[in-house]
Amino acid sequence: MSRESAIARAAQYFDGGTFKTDLARRVAIPTESQNPERAADLARYVEVEMKAAFEALGMTCRVLRHPKARGPFLFGERFEGEGLPTVLGYGHGDVIRGFDANWKPGLKPWEIVETDGRYYGRGTADNKGQHTVNLAALGAVLKTRGRLGFNLKWLIEMGEEVGSPGLREVCAEHKDLFAADVLIASDGPRLSIERATIKGGSRGAYPVDLWIDAREGGHHSGNWGGLLSSPSVQLVNAISTIVSPTGQIRIPEWLPGAIPDSVKRALATCDVESGPGDPIIDPNWGEPGLSAAEKVFAWCSFDILAMTAGNPESPVNAVPPRAWARGQLRFVVGVNPDGILPALRRHLDRHGFPMVQIAQGRDEIFQATRLDPDHPWAQWAKASIARTTNAPPAMLPNSGGSLPNDIFSEGLGLPTIWVPHSYPGCSQHAPNEHLPLSVAREGLQVMAGLYWDLGEAGVPK
Repeated sequence: MSRESAIARAAQYFDGGTFKTDLARRVAIPTESQNPERAADLARYVEVEMKAAFEALGMTCRVLRHPKARGPFLFGERFEGEGLPTVLGYGHGDVIRGFDANWKPGLKPWEIVETDGRYYGRGTADNKGQHTVNLAALGAVLKTRGRLGFNLKWLIEMGEEVGSPGLREVCAEHKDLFAADVLIASDGPRLSIERATIKGGSRGAYPVDLWIDAREGGHHSGNWGGLLSSPSVQLVNAISTIVSPTGQIRIPEWLPGAIPDSVKRALATCDVESGPGDPIIDPNWGEPGLSAAEKVFAWCSFDILAMTAGNPESPVNAVPPRAWARGQLRFVVGVNPDGILPALRRHLDRHGFPMVQIAQGRDEIFQATRLDPDHPWAQWAKASIARTTNAPPAMLPNSGGSLPNDIFSEGLGLPTIWVPHSYPGCSQHAPNEHLPLSVAREGLQVMAGLYWDLGEAGVPK
């Protein structure tokens, strides 16, 4: 009975093919939360697949529901004793739409295909592969030690890809049920494929709709061009006042101020680089004077995700009556989300665009959260992972992407540790999503070591 034995058992779970078998079974359930026709599949993933996995770890299970949610929630608990640390785990079983016709020949979203050192399939990286790693690592510790050495709680949701509707309410209504000392979970990518990573929170994501309704119907661009205002031209000019030609945000209220010293120190050891198959980083894009890591993990960015005016598929010679754009602000701690829309309204009015209407793009938004890299739980996790991999992990105060982390960090008052088992080039949310075998195998070892250490002395109080 040793830490090394638990890590070896986790690796054998992968080498013997059981990881692939378990993940293939889960990927085969088409849990598209954006598709109303998949409601039965969302329920099946919770009530059949995950319930069996939780019970295999000796957890008692409870299905929770909320009217806002796309599917049920699964709560599991294993209690081993008073005075032991209590750890809350989390994962989401829903996935982005499969986009079946857009995958490379030979690949399918609902079937695991192993090729080029990768498992292809929808959910392999986000998030079925990641919670499969963590549940298997828990099993390796339990079989090796005979107990975990800590109390375990776990939550699976089925709506993260649509903003986690109902999750906030469920956690608030059952706050005592989710009481714990720390959240340890996995989602999103590592800093790079080679380097294990810890993230303490996530950037927020605020969707913004901007549009101009100029008039009823389009009008001939020859007969009326030069006489009628063009909503598409006006909207493009309005957007150009929000962000510079090199991606620099021009609304002061959308920026966080000074980057904390502890965050600067942590990010100084984190190089953000393009790997094989990744897009080439534009070095002159974004806030000048910041490193690449600071731009994505300690600063804010604004993008236009989609725009429409007229008939893009079949343009006609007419001044369009309407133009619309969906923007998105990725923001960090230090930006007040309640002030995002009011600041935008003031900015547009000041620059002569009162005709541009604005609204929050969807009901649910992800808030910005951050665990200080010097926090005892962050340093404890860093030491555990370094012991397993013989190299210091990247320590990120938050991810560049967004998660419902504030529900845990603010709502439940927990320090949050995210250990991702993916990488930036995984095609998450796109066709050809995949999980490298090397990342999955090392993730199993990392988590087995981490869960083993939770049952030993030296765990933060």
